[in-house]
Amino acid sequence: MIRAGADEAGRGPLAGPVVGAAVILTESQKKHLLSSGLNDSKKLPERTREKIFAIINDIGVTWRARSASHVRIDNMNILEASLWVMKHSIMALTHEIDHVIIDGNKTIPDLSIKQYPVVNADALIPEVMAASIVAKVLRDRTMKRLDALYPQYGFAKHKGYPTKEHRAAILRYGASPIHRLSFKLI
Repeated sequence: MIRAGADEAGRGPLAGPVVGAAVILTESQKKHLLSSGLNDSKKLPERTREKIFAIINDIGVTWRARSASHVRIDNMNILEASLWVMKHSIMALTHEIDHVIIDGNKTIPDLSIKQYPVVNADALIPEVMAASIVAKVLRDRTMKRLDALYPQYGFAKHKGYPTKEHRAAILRYGASPIHRLSFKLI
């Protein structure tokens, strides 16, 4: 049986995309990643996430990721956009899977694969931990690139989350072209 894990990064920020990832791990890849410090991306410093992402790629882990822009988020809502990116990440996998474990308490609509939502799966299930790393690293890298376009907002530092500094920049400069206008703090 082949299972995948799926997670997303970027539900809480006021700007930028939400990124979803789906990961398949072999037993040897699981052991290698766990011994390298694999964990929920939220529990790891950025340097460690980057190190584990490099290992994921070096050992040939099968993964796919998709993103939804701020426009899609505004049109769908953040929950629907999060489910959409996970669905499309799962569908892009190159292996046929028997089931997928999804971080959270929601199933993905219109997904023909068996799915099991598990609250805190990103801290419990290696495939979901790895998906959380992939999604977080890719989203953080995107926000750093967007910081070069909109340096007054400090995206490289806070990645679009509603920090005091970010809220002050919105008050001072207004919303950037990548802000989620449907979010109440904008």
